[in-house]
Amino acid sequence: MKILGCVTLLLLLGELWGQSNRNAKSSGKSVKKAGANLGGDAAQPPPGAGVTAGSSRSSGGSAESEQEGAAAAPRAAGPQTDDMRLHFLRNTQVTCNDGTAAGFYLKESRGNRRWILFLEGGWCCYSKESCDARYQTVPRLMSSSVWPQTKTGTGILSSRAEENPHWYNANRVFIPYCSSDVWTGTGPAPTPPTRHRQGRDKIKERNTNTTEYSFMGSLIIREVIKDLIPKGIKMAKVIMLAGTSAGGTGVLLNIERVASQLAQLGTDAQVRGLVDSGWFLESKKERPTNCPETVSCSPEDAIKNGLRLWNGAVPEQCQQLYQKGEEWQCFFGHRLYSTLTSPLFVVQWLFDEEQLRVENIYMGAQSLSDEQWQYIQNLGLELKNSLRGVTAVFAPSCLSHTVITKSEWMSFQVKGTSLPRALHCWDRSLEATRNNRSPAKGCPFHLVDTCQWPQCNPTCPTLVDQATQQEATLLQMLVAMGLDLQKLGLDPQGDADSLASMVSNGG
Repeated sequence: MKILGCVTLLLLLGELWGQSNRNAKSSGKSVKKAGANLGGDAAQPPPGAGVTAGSSRSSGGSAESEQEGAAAAPRAAGPQTDDMRLHFLRNTQVTCNDGTAAGFYLKESRGNRRWILFLEGGWCCYSKESCDARYQTVPRLMSSSVWPQTKTGTGILSSRAEENPHWYNANRVFIPYCSSDVWTGTGPAPTPPTRHRQGRDKIKERNTNTTEYSFMGSLIIREVIKDLIPKGIKMAKVIMLAGTSAGGTGVLLNIERVASQLAQLGTDAQVRGLVDSGWFLESKKERPTNCPETVSCSPEDAIKNGLRLWNGAVPEQCQQLYQKGEEWQCFFGHRLYSTLTSPLFVVQWLFDEEQLRVENIYMGAQSLSDEQWQYIQNLGLELKNSLRGVTAVFAPSCLSHTVITKSEWMSFQVKGTSLPRALHCWDRSLEATRNNRSPAKGCPFHLVDTCQWPQCNPTCPTLVDQATQQEATLLQMLVAMGLDLQKLGLDPQGDADSLASMVSNGG
């Protein structure tokens, strides 16, 4: 009996232990399954995640993915926002300069068939030296490792109707600039330096990327559109490719490829371009051709060097106009525009600050010579002439750079018409033409200031003296920069009315 009692006791203990073990396993599976669903799409990690945060030119960026996963649950449970949310490209072979995942920010507007795809600006780099310097000073333009998970749109990317009356409820896509190639790069990926070669092999070697960076700007645009197919872009009615500065130039250089890609997808959407402050003119300043530093390099030489490094692609119709090695000319809107078939709207300050910077002119930050002042005046005239053949244009006579993503973009006018209004008139005209109707009268979209001097438009952005950080009129700034106003025919003791008397008001 004692033996039988011991056996019974052991059997009972074994059954209890087995049940406890099964419960533990079941509980473990439930926890794991619940944990897998916490992040969802919001916790999508960048491809190649797993590199420590201390790694600089990594292939992924684990610190970012960890933050993303940690923040995913509160975001999913919280109220919906109008912010655009970060998505990394599904094609992990198309990357930023440093090999981190490229991507885009998206705010969907379900049921709306209008899309705006925005290309960020930020100039470029064109050699190992200039790219190394860029990586040290502005890493966000070469890497996704520091990108935030959400982005709030402003200006034409705003979701507020009072700030963005005609595009506030469109599907909005912000594509961060991390390829440093004016959105033209098609690779190849970095390759190690090779031994010196002779003959035909030596020519091939010139186009080999021997830096540590990838240049895939044009490919990034292509992959973004692919990733937007499940989001409904194939059902779009209007797709506007927009951009500022180098992003604006990127629109000029990619609009035909984007239209072709979307046509191949079977969409009947009309693809349009919006170019803001990307319509540059060639430099007038003499420089050495072997410009090692960004500041010493003309835009033409930077692009010539960059095209080889980036394996840059320019529109085919423009490329056919120039001999091999001269494709850099297609980066200038006044040379490229006539070869494009997609509708384009050009926004361009007539005294663009970046165009002046190319000539080493910084308003309010240094002295100004008579020759530089003459260049400034001539710049406005040359830009006007270059825009004569452009169908849709908004060109205020102001000193500034970029406008469409500024919250105050509605306040600037040319001849009494604001930029959002001009864009709406252009939109209506295109729709009328598409439907074989006559365009509406009294709705202008070719608007170029007629006054000749900078800041002669009364709606221009306020100037700021860089030395004092105080607002200043143009006259005050010219005096501070050492110009003799009497030589200019102005009263040094006068006010802004003196300048206004010299010009006709084009605002």
